[in-house]
Amino acid sequence: MSTRQMDVPLERVFAVLATPATYADWVVGSDIIRGAELNWPAVRSRFYHRVGWGPFKVKDHTEVIDVDPPRRLILHARARPVGTALVALALEPRDGGTYVTMTETGGDPLSRLSINPLTEPLVKRRNDVALCRLERIARTGVSRPEKL
Repeated sequence: MSTRQMDVPLERVFAVLATPATYADWVVGSDIIRGAELNWPAVRSRFYHRVGWGPFKVKDHTEVIDVDPPRRLILHARARPVGTALVALALEPRDGGTYVTMTETGGDPLSRLSINPLTEPLVKRRNDVALCRLERIARTGVSRPEKL
């Protein structure tokens, strides 16, 4: 689990989560967003992405499992054949900003084997970086760092 206190209003943080195009800029390992369904982030809606590093990239999608705007978004992220993940983002107003909790678990039996106590520190570090990026986008309104 990763957490971050953001000096940004709850609605602005959720607005970033509700914009599929930003995921390529804040999710570590995401390469490009290839498209999104118009009703995103409704339950069962999807956006389509490419993830990976270097020559090892796969095309797949992320689907909304549950949503309670602007407080919760639960996603099933797929990068098959590498694996899948359930990602829960919980937002709560705190100290004039937003406290965000991001929890990631394996989204299928094989992926649950790969996200375990040995790999948890790596997953946490990756998600800590993702939350820093999410905050930057919510604070500045700019997705790509090179535009800053």
